[in-house]
Amino acid sequence: MSAVAHQRPDANTGAAIVTDSTPYLPKSLIDGRPIHQVSLYVGWDGDLRRESDFVDLDAFYARLHDSASLPTTSQPSAGDFLACYEPLVRTGREVLSIHLASGLSGTCASAREAARLAAEAGHPGRVEVLDSQTGAGGLGCLVLLAADLANRGASLDEIVDAVRQAREALDIWFCLDTLEYLRRGGRIGAAQALVGTALKLKPILTFGTEIAPVGRVRTRERAFERMVAYLDELHERGASDWIVQHAQSPGDAARLVARGTEIFGFGPLFCTQVGPVLGAHLGAGMLVGGMTRPTASVAAGA
Repeated sequence: MSAVAHQRPDANTGAAIVTDSTPYLPKSLIDGRPIHQVSLYVGWDGDLRRESDFVDLDAFYARLHDSASLPTTSQPSAGDFLACYEPLVRTGREVLSIHLASGLSGTCASAREAARLAAEAGHPGRVEVLDSQTGAGGLGCLVLLAADLANRGASLDEIVDAVRQAREALDIWFCLDTLEYLRRGGRIGAAQALVGTALKLKPILTFGTEIAPVGRVRTRERAFERMVAYLDELHERGASDWIVQHAQSPGDAARLVARGTEIFGFGPLFCTQVGPVLGAHLGAGMLVGGMTRPTASVAAGA
């Protein structure tokens, strides 16, 4: 089964942007941009399916909540990536492939192997693989920046430089109802330090090369207010883009969008629900973040 979740005919002869399925971007922002996605896999009891095939997220999260076992997640294979790259590089396209942090997933490693195979095949185009050192909405922000620069005619090297600069100015925080899913899934990283604290505490973490603790609060409402305060901090630091994501918390997400819009004076770049792969490791909660876009001088097309 191919893991290419979103690849369509693309008349653009400029750089193409490839990512995986974990940014959870809305289709409205993908359409019209040279973005191609390769899906990760998730499932129970050895029945792994493309993440992009899970259209009923309520059903997924209900099973996650009720199941005694966690679902298994897996990165795309090198062959999955090669199936995406080859139609692009065969025609001479330059490709920037940006993915979930390598500290959290083997996705970048699969992409790099596929890039090596594509280069050995002698195609006229080339593939550059970039570890985003983040995930979810943070990855989505970088992907959209790269795609916008590609649409404006920036070269691959210019886009890579701009994305790296933007990553330095990007922050993602999230709060969870529990650390149990991270602990059981083995992705807890430095947040292990919070395990064993009072049961009712709500952890607040950051999403980077690994998941690390930022703080903890006692109630869900205090967690919400901490996310609002964090949006205010991002605004004070000059963030030009901000996002909201959630897992089974649409009401809180809508409230956060309203409060964030008051702070920034404009709405978020996107507000979406986190899908099965990251949801399997995070459980329910809220995620917010923002970044400052590079200045126009960073890329010729900006």
